[in-house]
Amino acid sequence: MKNIIKVFNIGFLLLLIFIISCKTKPVNYITYYNKVNEIDSTFRFQRDTITTIKKYRKLFRKYPPKNQERISEFETFVKIADIKNKKFGGQKSLFKLIPLVAPNWKYKKEDQDFFGLYKKYGIDSLKIEQEVSNWKKGLNRKLIDSFSVAFVRDQEARGDNFNEYLISLDDRKNAELLLWTFKEFGFPSLQKIGLWGNNEVFMPFSSMFLHMTSEDKYVEIEKKVLEYVKSGDCPPRDYAGMVDRHLLQVKNEDVLYGHYISYNTVLDTLKVNKNRKNIGLPSIQHSEKIRKDFAKMK
Repeated sequence: MKNIIKVFNIGFLLLLIFIISCKTKPVNYITYYNKVNEIDSTFRFQRDTITTIKKYRKLFRKYPPKNQERISEFETFVKIADIKNKKFGGQKSLFKLIPLVAPNWKYKKEDQDFFGLYKKYGIDSLKIEQEVSNWKKGLNRKLIDSFSVAFVRDQEARGDNFNEYLISLDDRKNAELLLWTFKEFGFPSLQKIGLWGNNEVFMPFSSMFLHMTSEDKYVEIEKKVLEYVKSGDCPPRDYAGMVDRHLLQVKNEDVLYGHYISYNTVLDTLKVNKNRKNIGLPSIQHSEKIRKDFAKMK
């Protein structure tokens, strides 16, 4: 009997260790992005809302959701589930959505349907504003200060007084800042620094990354950014633009992802779409549909 109990205890312990290791194992967001692209395609091309709701619900049980620009997967799930009277998590999911839309809050405040949805579930606009305010208080002020300067510097010498020498110096400073940030804080994501810095400085990394392509530190930066694509901190499109521009303008080679191209670029769509899937980007056809649908909404 003692042996049976001993075997049972060992088996239970091993099971517990397995469960804990599964929970702590980092997820690969490239898999998440590809699942989102698959579900978004079902919604966008086939207009199958019920299947979309079911698949999104299953996905968000496994992955903490993102709410990517233009796809807005978590917000889409919540809205169409509400329309179809399907479960989406109620107030819990609505509060989870707030920090995901907070970086674009200055635009989101104009969306009356958004406020109407929250009011329907007992959350008034003052509570939403308070949650956004709390989110802002949690941002990394040191990084905001640093990148507010960096993003001004990123554009200064590229303006009317174009100065190639100053551009080179400024890009080098920004490359050093990026690598220091990666080491000390990880990726300076929207959830760490937001999208708007001091004095309303616009801080899109898609732009800054394009200017890293001629830097001596490019290889080191590119390697780290790919890691952050996998961790879900960096959007795949930001990485794709940087890599494509480096291949096109520095190495004079064919682009991989078709995200940054010249007027005479000829794409092998089969190869490019395969490459895009490898980092979680939708196909070229799908991306064009997303772009067109987004343009109709503006």
